[in-house]
Amino acid sequence: MHILLVEDNEGDIFLLTELLGERKSVEKVTVAKNGQEGLDYIFNTLASEDRPDLVLLDINLPLKNGLEVLRELKTGEVTRKIPVIMLTSSSSPEDIHHSYFNYANLFLTKPSEMNSLEEAIGAIETFWMKMVQLPS
Repeated sequence: MHILLVEDNEGDIFLLTELLGERKSVEKVTVAKNGQEGLDYIFNTLASEDRPDLVLLDINLPLKNGLEVLRELKTGEVTRKIPVIMLTSSSSPEDIHHSYFNYANLFLTKPSEMNSLEEAIGAIETFWMKMVQLPS
């Protein structure tokens, strides 16, 4: 599985890429450090083998925030099929509402403890990479 991580916090990028890289089902992790870069990557790889299978998307991003990115992805005929997990430090009811209103597949508040973050990544792997059948 190819995961696109759209995240601007260097510490979170480091931790998440390390944790994802340890997973057998994750073949590749691509990082975009702002919302526009994430959109550009997805739209430039739609017709290629390099298109991500899953997007982990932060809300608070420069250039385009995560909700704007989500909105653009979920309105495109091809891109709406790519599962998007909102992985953010926010636990705001408003952010949760807007994420699901714009068809996020899952909203997950980043745990602050390393063990909890590792468990969350394990749960994502188990569900999205082993149990769910995704469109090709």
